[in-house]
Amino acid sequence: MARVTDVRDPWDDLLACWRERRTAALATVTSVRGSAPREVGSAMLVRDDGTVVGSVSGGCVEGAVYELGREAIATGRPVREQYGIADEAGIAIGLTCGGEIEVFVEPVSPAAFPELEAVAALVDAQRPVAIATVVEHPDVAVVGRRLLVGVDDQPSEASLGSARRDAAVRADAAGVLASGRSATLTYGPDGERRGLGMRVLVQAFAPPPRLLVYGAVDHAAALASVGSFLGYDVTVCDARPVFATPERFPAAAEVVVDWPHRHLAAEQAAGRVDARTAVAVLTHDPKFDVPLLTVALRLPAIGFVGAMGSRRTHDDRLARLRAAGLDDAELARLSSPVGLDLGGRTPQETAVSIAAELVAAQWGGSGRPLRAVATPVHTPHA
Repeated sequence: MARVTDVRDPWDDLLACWRERRTAALATVTSVRGSAPREVGSAMLVRDDGTVVGSVSGGCVEGAVYELGREAIATGRPVREQYGIADEAGIAIGLTCGGEIEVFVEPVSPAAFPELEAVAALVDAQRPVAIATVVEHPDVAVVGRRLLVGVDDQPSEASLGSARRDAAVRADAAGVLASGRSATLTYGPDGERRGLGMRVLVQAFAPPPRLLVYGAVDHAAALASVGSFLGYDVTVCDARPVFATPERFPAAAEVVVDWPHRHLAAEQAAGRVDARTAVAVLTHDPKFDVPLLTVALRLPAIGFVGAMGSRRTHDDRLARLRAAGLDDAELARLSSPVGLDLGGRTPQETAVSIAAELVAAQWGGSGRPLRAVATPVHTPHA
């Protein structure tokens, strides 16, 4: 049940426990305020043998959450806990980074979560699916109820307990799933749009975001490696078959021989380009760059478009794109020269520079040294 997050992701281990008909406890971050090391949806698994996989705070409160997991396994009941700032002496359990998180801990077993196998099959098939779980409700019997979103044949037992709740959460969870990120939604007790009392964690299992690298050059090999490490599904494309070979790009999920602009247009037509897709143009050749960027910068939804090159190459590229009919608004979507100013020279250092800009664009970072800014180290959450 591979899910693109990081090496501490516990979902494969959870599924293994489930298939062995063992009970485990899954602790999931449901709310984050201020500066905190993990985001909503981050999870930690406590197995019935006492071992742990994953993280909810980078180490600050793992010990306390572990005990909650052991409790959930023993009692069979979910529990929710909040953690804020630790005291100065470090005696109180809390986050040293100054933020606040809420964690929902639930027991998971074939009896408690019979739909897990169906979710795993969809994830393995690269089909988007989300699990909507009630984490707060005035009626404790409703807490822990689940609804699956993106499943064609919804199991009859997968419900939040009322048709109104199911309809409201299913509609909103579809939007969360499209974003590829988990979120916690708030409703009235019966799914009322305006109201408080019920909170639902939507854990999104979407296919990994795509990084389309155009230009089968040495920088592309380095970027494919870094992009894959960050969790992207990397495609390298070039019209020259002698360069575009899988052997040259072992980190890429796919190597395609095609004209770049034609490939991107076909991917868009097939529905494989969305707001999480990043495009990196590394070709340095106007006959490739201009047609490709003309397509990329006019796509209705794309996450990032960057092009590598010197200042002179950039100026020449802009002139050619304007001559091709692109306006200022379209050109403003282009990051060129792509990458943050790290002073690197090698293809590997350049790849890190480009990847750093991708991360900054995703999370709104400034790209400046942390010592030079007064903002929280971790991205603030509302």
